[in-house]
Amino acid sequence: MAALRFQIAAFFLEVVLKKRPNPVDIHVGARIRLRRMLIGMSQERLGDQLGLTFQQVQKYEKGINRIGASRLHQISGILGVPVTYFFDDMAGENGGAPGSMEDAGSPTYVLDLIHSSEGLQLVKNFLEIDNPQVRRRVVDLVKALAGTDTN
Repeated sequence: MAALRFQIAAFFLEVVLKKRPNPVDIHVGARIRLRRMLIGMSQERLGDQLGLTFQQVQKYEKGINRIGASRLHQISGILGVPVTYFFDDMAGENGGAPGSMEDAGSPTYVLDLIHSSEGLQLVKNFLEIDNPQVRRRVVDLVKALAGTDTN
């Protein structure tokens, strides 16, 4: 009986591990989401242009469903970026691609920031501020709100 339970547990683990999204698919999906949000496009609108439901777009963005080369080419055209955009800043086999954020030792919270809806809005709006003094004040305000006002 114990052997049967072990076999069932081993089979379950194998199925669960195989179902996990590939890190490349997760990265490409995150880049699709990032670009879509930067240009203010909804998942529904992107899905309509691709002939898909917004749920399918969600699965692409989460890396749950893999994206074929022709579909990725189509998405790049809709989002107005080259196909290579989706692979930018992806970690290579040695920990980080040359010139990538990972290679520069950038903390993961930078990526977490731009992958969150609020962080993306914050960055997008911050970049539209032309006055350097106003930008500095915004940074000071955010530091004060976060309780990290250490100048």
